[in-house]
Amino acid sequence: MAGPSRTIVFLSDFGYRNEWVGICHAVMNRIAPESPVVDLSHGVPPLDVRNGALLLVDSLPYLADDAVVLAVVDPSVGRDRDVALESNDGHLVVGPDNGLLAPAAASLGGVARAVEIKSRDVVLLPISPSFHARDVLAPAAAHLAAGVALETLGPAIDPATLVEMTIPEPSVEREKIACEVLDLNRFGNVLLNIRSSHLADAGLDQAATLQIDATSGSARAHWGATYADVEPGGWGLIIDPRGWALVIRGNPDNAADGLGGVGPGDPIWLSAARD
Repeated sequence: MAGPSRTIVFLSDFGYRNEWVGICHAVMNRIAPESPVVDLSHGVPPLDVRNGALLLVDSLPYLADDAVVLAVVDPSVGRDRDVALESNDGHLVVGPDNGLLAPAAASLGGVARAVEIKSRDVVLLPISPSFHARDVLAPAAAHLAAGVALETLGPAIDPATLVEMTIPEPSVEREKIACEVLDLNRFGNVLLNIRSSHLADAGLDQAATLQIDATSGSARAHWGATYADVEPGGWGLIIDPRGWALVIRGNPDNAADGLGGVGPGDPIWLSAARD
């Protein structure tokens, strides 16, 4: 028997230029009209599975415990399995089996059960080869939100066969960290794969000035708690709301450009500046 309706939290790389987000909303509304849909983000860089996985796992603490998560960043749409997972702590997550869901599942205590979404009573037929979000994933999320049991979506699969993904760890030494760019935000600030604990382990949390080196640029930055702590044209390092180190420049300058046009995956070296 179906239980009470649950919120659906929707993440994708679709943007808003086309109808893709809206049509997925319409499909979910038709199946689960009492389930609100929260658009977590549709601004994941196109086809960037790692970025989507990172955004999702960082957002989990703020989602309702009973929310159904629908995540769609699917460069190989139609080739990867479409899956629905139940974590060991009872969360439900729907998306392609391409690593996008793996960090979130690990953060939720691991996968207790998983199914491949194949039920003809769930999917919309005929399935478009290039729009599984509309025809497979959104219907599955909506059915789960409406209280349908996970096993009705399709055959069980071994959780051990799900595609894995890990977020790269920085290399931490005394007063030096070798890391990489995870993302650039719309203001050109540079997100690094560094947490506060990494900075403390390297002793860089005590450095008065930080040296930031990229392959094509460098800068000296001062610690800040917020964007307002950095003067126009100056450089700063803050811990962003998701807990990552963020290299910033005072408005209107762009940190990514100032470091030689860095982008996701590019190496960065952080050290204590020497006078």
